[in-house]
Parts: sequence; C-alpha cells; structure tokens
Amino acid sequence: MSAPVAIVGEERLLVGGELRHARSGATFTTSNPATEEVIGVAADAGPEDVDEAIGAARRAFDTAAWSTDVELRVRCLRQLHDAFVRHADDVRAVTIAETGSPLSLTRSAQLDDPVAGIAWVADLAEGYEWESDLGTASPLGIPSHRWVRREATGVVAAITPWNVPHQINLAKLAPALAAGNTVVLKPAPDTPWCATTLAALVAEETDIPPGVVNVVPSSDPGIGAILCTDPRVDQVSFTGSTATGRTVMAAASETIKKVFLELGGKSAFVVLDDADLRGACAVAAFTVATHAGQGCAITTRLVVPRRMLDDAVAATAATLEKLPASDPLDPGTVCGPVINARQRDRIEGYLALAVDDGGEIVTGGRRPERFDRGYWVDPTLVVGLDGRSRVVQEEIFGPVLVVLPHDGDDDAVAIANDSLYGLSGSVWSGDRDRAVAVANRMRTGTVGVNGGLWYSPDVPFGGYRQSGIGREMGVAGFEEYLETKSIAEPA
Repeated sequence: MSAPVAIVGEERLLVGGELRHARSGATFTTSNPATEEVIGVAADAGPEDVDEAIGAARRAFDTAAWSTDVELRVRCLRQLHDAFVRHADDVRAVTIAETGSPLSLTRSAQLDDPVAGIAWVADLAEGYEWESDLGTASPLGIPSHRWVRREATGVVAAITPWNVPHQINLAKLAPALAAGNTVVLKPAPDTPWCATTLAALVAEETDIPPGVVNVVPSSDPGIGAILCTDPRVDQVSFTGSTATGRTVMAAASETIKKVFLELGGKSAFVVLDDADLRGACAVAAFTVATHAGQGCAITTRLVVPRRMLDDAVAATAATLEKLPASDPLDPGTVCGPVINARQRDRIEGYLALAVDDGGEIVTGGRRPERFDRGYWVDPTLVVGLDGRSRVVQEEIFGPVLVVLPHDGDDDAVAIANDSLYGLSGSVWSGDRDRAVAVANRMRTGTVGVNGGLWYSPDVPFGGYRQSGIGREMGVAGFEEYLETKSIAEPA
C-alpha cells in the first residue's frame, strides 16, 4: 500500500449557518475501507439536531430572499464551485480515504466532474426562463392573459449514499439551491466527511445565508424517517437501494411530499453478433471493475451471442485478471476496496449462491491473500446461471459480472428488459443503426451505444420501473426542484 496521507476532515455538522457538534455531544467514527483504520469522527446528529435543521431551512425559505433572488443564488453557487477547486487536493484525500475510491476516479465522477457541475447549474439558473407567456384566450367567454411561473418547491430533504458521495450530494444540492430551495442534507454514515467538508465550504467560503444549507451526518437510520415525515419538508430527494426507496416513498406519502428516487440497477451490456467481441468484452470488464462495481448504473449483466459465448467468457476473464483489486492511491488502480465488511460479506454471499444455483466462477470470487487488512473482492466473472437466478436478477453492488447468452436481437432485448430495474445499459454492434434500434427498445433511462458515454452535467439521469422516479442532472434534474404556477388576469 502507498504511504498514508494525512487526512484532516470536518467533524462538525452544519445547522442554521453554524458549524457545531451534535447537541448530545455524540460522535461516530469514519474509517478507511482499504486499511480498516479509523481516520476520525463526525458529529452524530440526533433528532434534536435534525429538528433544528428543518426549522432553520423552513425559516430561511419562508423569510429570506433566497427563494426569489436568482442573482444571489448564482453568485453563491459560483463561490461554492471556486471553493471546491481551491481545496481540491484536501477534498480528494478525504474522498479516497473515506470511500476507497481509486485516485483516477476522483479526476472524474468521484469529484472533479460533480464540482464542474456546480458551475453548469449556476449558468443554467442565470439564463433560465422563470416565466413564460401563454398569451390571451377566452375560457368561459372571459378574455384573460395567462402566464406560467416556475418557483422553488420549498424545503428539500436530500438523503444520499456512500458510493459516489460528491456526485450525488452535489447533483441534489446544486440544482435544489439554484431553483431557490433550502436543503437539509443527510449523508450516508460511511462517508460523513465528504458531506461535512461540503458544509465547511458553504459556511466559510460562500455567502449562502444561514439555514439555506444544513448538513446532518448521523449513524441513526431513524433520522431519514424524520426527514420523510416532517410536514415542514416539502420534497424528499433520495438515492439508494430500491428497498429503502419504497420505505422513503411510503413515509413521504403521509404528507404528500414531492419525491425523487434514484434507486437500484442491474443493467445489461448487450453485444450483437457483428460487434468487435473482444473490444466490447474488455469494456464490459473494465466497467464492472471500476470502483469495485459500486455504482447503480454499472452494467453487471453481459449479454452475448450464444455461438460466441466461450470466446466472450475468455476475453472478459482476461481483462478482469488484469484489473485486480489494488491500492486506491495507485494512479493505475481501477478496482479499489468495497466500502465495509458488511458489503464484502454480502458479495461473498451472492457468489456462494451462484455456485449453489449451478453457476461457475471463472475468475475472482475470493478475498485476495495479498491484503491482510481492508475489504477486498477481486473482479469476478460468473457463467452458467439461469436468467431467473437471484444473482442474475438482484443488485449485488460489487465487482461481479454475470454472462448470459442470447439468440439474436429480439432475445437480447428480452433478456435486457427481464428485470425489475431499468437504470442503464449498453449496446455494441458493427452497425450503428442496428445498435440504436436495440437501444431504443431497452426499457432503461440511459443507454451507451458502442462506447458512447452519457454521463455529463447536462444529461438527465434516472430510471424506469423500480430504478426510480424522476431525473437527476440536466434541465430535467433542475426542474425536479421547481413547482409550476399558472396565473391569469383580465385581458
């Protein structure tokens, strides 16, 4: 392992513009998944802290100029972007230590890209058409001038996971703030410092008014329930598992809150019979190894022509074996550790189930002996499973790729769509039009064709079916945090 880097994180939560400790004085630890070492503590917010945070957000929305002053919001978001850029090295070190993310990934989706997204959202808000004129009509014979106004929803509770914390924290926070909302952010307990670092930048290096942003890390899962049920909260924006998403949706229904859900995935990587098989399989292997497969949109089902199955398995295994789980501080690492022992054990449980169901583990599938500490799973390839196997159908959230044979384009589409999820996908073919035709038939929110990458601040991201409700990023993601008001006056 590389020499450890000194990590200095923010221990305090942010409520009402004040960086402070929990009222109870409680803290909880945050650890490095590559070494199992405790790197520090974070304030452990309790119900009283969350109550204060919601109250502060409510007052800031109802009484301050934030919701109506677009110029202020744009200026503050640009200040936040610039603060992240100034402190990028420190934030990067915290991110790698807390998430186990490979260094290389922090140059893109794990840090630099979501930071760039703040500036994109600020530009969008600055030029957005907040009102649109519908002209004059005479409903019921009454000449009337009509227009439509877009305005903030109110108080947003943002509940986020641990796998790409900056990406998801900022994909919620930036558009919610740009739209004029106030926010209570509850991060995952595995990565509190990624969120409290954001809190410190907001409090110390921006003009964001007190109460507009509140950050309440907590080890108590009941904190999320408070945010979902409190009548002062107008909207819940949640990213996490489908099972938890169902609970969030049910809890929010008590007060009929707006709900955004970005949930699980079991996305298909479809290879057609005229594709560059080796090239496609290499990309599929690289994708599932990235960040130890801990991404909801990662393609974890490789669907290949039946007559090419053996070649596909060999090509995929060869690439996976070149991408072993490695030190996240090594610039060449693709697959780092998984987040914790619970997640490692969960992955191992699925691999045992794969064998019980008649599957074969071609490569990977066991804890690497080269590490005596940390939570490691080498990239793993599984073949020989029936399409109804739990390992094929359920989200594992680890570096596990399952290969399934198909018998032509129609069968490939049917296999890709045979899932309760519909988050992402990929199609490879030597014929661009053929690939696009298959992509159009896949019931999923994003699809890459022949290696095209959809991930960008201006591209809406979200799922079909039980992968969620609504879209994050892009104009659609910004508008998730707006209400529509129609106004008419006598013409």
